Amino acid sequence: MSFLLELWSFLRIRKKYWLLPVLILSAVFGGLVVLSQGSAVAPFIYTIF
Repeated sequence: MSFLLELWSFLRIRKKYWLLPVLILSAVFGGLVVLSQGSAVAPFIYTIF
């Protein structure tokens, strides 16, 4: 959790708000990859793309 707080303070102090959507999309796609690896959710994820 401290990593997220440190990342947020970095973004806020250096005014790098444009990085926030990039990080969020990377986390979403990473979560989709983890979910699609041999789970029951995989067929539903593949229909999205």
